[in-house]
Order: sequence, then structure tokens, then C-alpha cells
Amino acid sequence: MAWSLSVRTASPDATREVAARLAGVARRGDVIVLQGDLGAGKTTFAQGFARGLGVAGPVTSPTFTLVRQYPCALGQLVHVDVYRLDHLAEVADLGLGDLVEDGVVLVEWGDVARRALGTVTFTVAISRTHGGASARTCEPGARDDDRVLTVRADDETRRAEVAAALASSTTGAA
Repeated sequence: MAWSLSVRTASPDATREVAARLAGVARRGDVIVLQGDLGAGKTTFAQGFARGLGVAGPVTSPTFTLVRQYPCALGQLVHVDVYRLDHLAEVADLGLGDLVEDGVVLVEWGDVARRALGTVTFTVAISRTHGGASARTCEPGARDDDRVLTVRADDETRRAEVAAALASSTTGAA
């Protein structure tokens, strides 16, 4: 049975904090898909997630390189961006199935390549609550930095871990 949990953030730093807390529940072999419009905060999330796994140094978008790997507490954080790929076969050619054995895979724009990714552990949808042409909703009093992060999964055994991570963030769970 699928489940979802959401949290609001009010700044890029708050988004990074939530991501770092979610990294605390990650396990070797996890594949996490990041969904969201351009500018939603997928790379910001990846930066926080990497920090939560103990990655040292800067984490940048792999838009042009497609894949970046960082040593981390779970082996390797494999940060992938499939935005520029046109066909599922190109995603399959990246060999993510082999890479996931070495750690955790975080895939920006992974929703468009889901069939080529194998088993997805979590999907994190990031949406703006206000501002910009990509905003999905515009709530009264919302600021341009406000985001809603929604974690979705099928594995009921991990729901409590994710709920605890979201509840322990300073932004509060929604």
C-alpha cells in the first residue's frame, strides 16, 4: 500500500535540513527519485541529502555530466540528472543498477525515467507554494522560497522512519 508524508520549508537551508534528515533513514541500495519543476529545489535537496550522508565538499547539479559520485557513509552517493536524456535506453545505458549496489542513488527528473530505474525506494516531490511560472499553487502569505516536500513510497516498514525524520525537522511536518 502506497503512503505519502509532506513537510513545508521556508528557505533553501530548511529544504537542505529536511533532506539531511531523510538521508538519515537511507540505506545502501536505495534509489530516490526527485520530482519537481525547474527551480523547484531538486539540487538544493540533493545538497542537504549529501550533507546528511557525510559528503564533504560542494554538491553541484550533474545536468551536463549526467552522473556525479561522492564518497559517503553508505559507500557512494550517486547523484544523477536525466533531464537531458531523450530515451529510456539512454537511462539504462548509465548502469544505475550496478551503481546502486555501491551506495545510494539520487535521481533528479527520475519520474520521467522511472521504468528504467528498477525499484524506487522513495519519490520526493518538491513543489513551490508561491511565485514563479512553475508554481503549482499560490497560497495567501506564501513566499517565493516556500516549498512542500512530499515523500512517497510503497514500503510500509519505512513509513515510521520517514515520519520521524520529517517531524524532527525544525520546519515541522504538514
